[in-house]
Formats: sequence, C-alpha cells, structure tokens
Amino acid sequence: MLTKKTTSRQRTRIAPGQWDDWRWQFRNRHRTPDGLGELLGAETAQANPLRRVLGVYRWAVTPYYLSLFDPRDEADPLRLQCIPDEREITFSAGSSEDPLEEDTHSPVPGLIRRYRDRCLVTVTNRCAVYCRHCNRKRLWHREEYALSDIEIEAIARHIAKTPSIREIIFSGGDPLTLSDARLERILARLRAIPHVEILRIGSRMPVVLPMRVTERLCSTLRRYRPVWFLTQFNHPREITREAAQACERLLTAGIPILNQSVLLRGVNDDFRTMQDLLHGLERICVKPYYLFQCDPVRGTDHFRVEIWEGMRMMEKLWKTTSGLCIPRYVADMPGTKGKVPLQPVSFL
Repeated sequence: MLTKKTTSRQRTRIAPGQWDDWRWQFRNRHRTPDGLGELLGAETAQANPLRRVLGVYRWAVTPYYLSLFDPRDEADPLRLQCIPDEREITFSAGSSEDPLEEDTHSPVPGLIRRYRDRCLVTVTNRCAVYCRHCNRKRLWHREEYALSDIEIEAIARHIAKTPSIREIIFSGGDPLTLSDARLERILARLRAIPHVEILRIGSRMPVVLPMRVTERLCSTLRRYRPVWFLTQFNHPREITREAAQACERLLTAGIPILNQSVLLRGVNDDFRTMQDLLHGLERICVKPYYLFQCDPVRGTDHFRVEIWEGMRMMEKLWKTTSGLCIPRYVADMPGTKGKVPLQPVSFL
C-alpha cells in the first residue's frame, strides 16, 4: 500500500492548483534561518543553535516533502535527511569534502570523468531539497547556479574529442531544477555527439518534488531515448501516491527507473524498514539498483553505518526477499577505483 501524505497546514492556505504546480513548490521552499526556527518551534527559533550549521551548509525543503513528516520529531527518518543538524560541523579525521576525488578528475568545469566509457555532468548545484547526507556538499559553498551555454559547449567539445565516452550522466545538484527548455537544449547538444549512446538523468525529484515530473518533461526525455532515470528513495514513507504517479509517467514514456539508496543511520539501517522500502519500489516498478555505503563526506559522520552491519542486513534480505528487490550493496571508492561490492561472506 502506498504511503498517504499528511496534509500540511500551509496547503490549506494556498490557491487551488498551486500545490500541484512544481514551480510554486520550488519558489516556496523553506530555506532561511528564520524559517528553520519557525519550523522547529519558538524555543528553538529563539536559541537558534543551528545558525552555525547554516553558515557552512545551506538548506531547503519543499512544502510537499515537509508535509510527509513532523519537523519537530527529531527522530523522524525523513526529517533526518533534510533538516540541518549540529553534527554536520563536527568532522572526523577520515572525512573529506571530496572523498571520491571528483574535482581531480574534472578536465573542464562541470564535467567529471572517473571512468573510461562514461562521464558525469554537474549541470547545476541547485536542489529542491538539500539532503544532509549529500556527497557533494562542497558545492553548497557557492550560490545556487547552473552551467552557462559557454560551459556546456566546452563540455560538449571535450566529449566530442573523446570517443571512448558512450554514456553521459546528468547530475548536480539536480538537473530537473532546470526548465524543460533549458534541459532540452543541453540534452540535444550532447545527444548530437555521434559516439554518445546512453543518457542518464540523476534526480531526486520523484521523491522530494514529484510534481516536477510532468507529461511535458516525460515527452521531452522520450525524444532522447535511450534515457535511463536514476533516483533515490531511502525510506518507504517516501513512496507516496504522488511519487508513484511521477514514476508511472516516466515508465509510460519508455524511460526505465533505477533506485540508488544510501544506507543511513536512523533512516533505513534496519532490516524491516529496508525490506518495506524494497518491496514498495518493486510495486511501483522501480528497480532497486544500488545500496550505497554512505561516503566519508565532511558533515555526514552521524549518518554512517558500520559496513558489517550493512552486510548482515543484506544477508538477511537475500534469505527472505525476492531477487527482483535486492540492490547491490557497494562502497564508491576514490578516483577511478569505482564501486566495490560489499558482499556477505556466506554469499561469496
């Protein structure tokens, strides 16, 4: 059964149709220090212990995603993903702003090439919701931006002279924060390169702002198939009716959807929650693809789960859950080392 979305008090105060307008949702993101204090309660607003966090890492949450949880419940697994936490500015010795060494493998601004046959284009550093476990929190130090036409052209020229690149992954930030017209211009320019075979879109919009996945957007993406869509559901309560409908629009347009969860302490690090998430994804025809060990990104120490805990959970899932539901549990390694499977010993 799909999760029912709770009704936000704000929803009762808006004009008809606005709630389902993704542009309204995006414009009305909660994102200021005062707004955070108001959400968390008057006492917190007065003390405002999180202002130091906001001085380092910005935040934003859509009215839709906020409506799925009580922001004053400190243990709510959805709150943990999007509300700033003082622990974000307590760093361990092993953490890094760029643990995957993406900046080292960026031949031109906005292009990351860690593998021979594919590259990643960070078209923007802007998101609808800033996930507190993000592995690119370093991009938040800049104001919100999107790559210019000149920057996209430089990326296109680099890819055009690199015939080994057959896949392009659009990421960020979230590429779906761009307008349909802007996104299509980028897709068209890079699809026109003869040796580019596959386009991937990495976006959390089906989870945090499903209204963004419009029929028009799906029609646009359909024109550039083969296109694969990768998203990130981390908790079964994120699988709402709206999210399922967004995924159905993509699937109807012939665009397969893969899910890349992150194993997060307090969010999905127990067997029952993970099993419910995987079963829910199977029901809406979204294939669980990867379960990532949380990267050692500065500001995410409190989210990381011991690898052996994750492997024990995966072993139990293998014994009790359909193979269609089972993702690959992996750790992404620095540089060009790629993803290392974290397999329980009994399954090696």
